[in-house]
Amino acid sequence: MSIKKHIPNTITCCNLISGCIATYWALCGVWDLALLFIVIGAVFDFFDGMSARLLGVSSPIGKELDSLADDITFGFAPSAIIFDFLKSGMEYLPWHYLSYTAFIMAAFSALRLAKFNLDERQAMGFIGLPTPANALFWGALLVGAGDWLQSSPYLYYTVFAGMLVSCYLLIAEIPMFALKFKHWGWKGNEIKYIFLLTCIPLLAFLGISGLAAIIAWYIILSIATYKK
Repeated sequence: MSIKKHIPNTITCCNLISGCIATYWALCGVWDLALLFIVIGAVFDFFDGMSARLLGVSSPIGKELDSLADDITFGFAPSAIIFDFLKSGMEYLPWHYLSYTAFIMAAFSALRLAKFNLDERQAMGFIGLPTPANALFWGALLVGAGDWLQSSPYLYYTVFAGMLVSCYLLIAEIPMFALKFKHWGWKGNEIKYIFLLTCIPLLAFLGISGLAAIIAWYIILSIATYKK
């Protein structure tokens, strides 16, 4: 039995394990470590597909396993961070069970991944917000600006509303660009180059919160250039 055919699925399982660890730290209230393991999961997610293509061992089971792993790392783990955030403001919320609504995002992430597996329009771009981008946004936002967001009861409601908006964006029929290049010229890649050039100052000036700003900028650019 060839070992190489198991390499992509092994990498995918490392993504899933990273998501489990991220969820543990999220529920412990250590959001920075949760974000770290979401990022580690994203790295594994990048390399599992690449290794499958390079080794020529893509398989249906690998595709299904990838979606299951992604829902843990990019659906359940960020939902757990939002849950822990909302739970910390129970005295501000009308009923403490509201914090459990954070896991709605895990369900919408699963819907997004299922749609992606069946949608043949997403070879060079995305329809709806990619789950890794959504996870990185929420992880970076709450790690970078969590103390400020906990300073007012109104900001808890803002996070709750933002979570619902992101659930919509995950399954929305809105094309969003991917950083895939058919050529390296400016023409046809304008939006991608503008996006990449603006990422550097956002990270430099905003730190961890800059990652959330980058994802927000990505969404704005995608919507602004959306042509029906």
